[in-house]
Amino acid sequence: MKVTILSIGKIKDAFWQKAIDEYIKRISAFATLSSIEIDNKAFKDPENAEVIKKQEAEIIIKRLEKLPGIIVALDEHEKEFSSKEFSTFLEQKSAYGDNIIFLLGGPRGLHQSVLKKAHHKMSLSRMTFPHNLAKVVLVEQVYRAITISKGKSYHY
Repeated sequence: MKVTILSIGKIKDAFWQKAIDEYIKRISAFATLSSIEIDNKAFKDPENAEVIKKQEAEIIIKRLEKLPGIIVALDEHEKEFSSKEFSTFLEQKSAYGDNIIFLLGGPRGLHQSVLKKAHHKMSLSRMTFPHNLAKVVLVEQVYRAITISKGKSYHY
């Protein structure tokens, strides 16, 4: 299985990166997980949020052109999975050897043009998480999903 996380915003705090690195290391026994971080655009005026999301979307779409695979956009308004359901989803999507690409937006979320490119959409939770925490949760859930499908005891 190959998983790519394409995210807006860089992880700046060492403790978040350490958690992500630990799960990537654990995942490496079963799959390849790579992370691509795109600088988020700063904005001070909330009215410019849609303009900034569109600029970020253009960068994401260019990156996706060079990155074939099944695109899964994270969006707070979409379907939530249990860990077991997510494991089944990943198992089904990776059965054909495709790269599974998770798109994680910045503080303003993902632009509609990116959401339209996604093959699937999902939510990590109905709650709102800081970007860094959302990435840690996603990587941990990928690890958990893999261990469930491999029958490992991590989930229990």
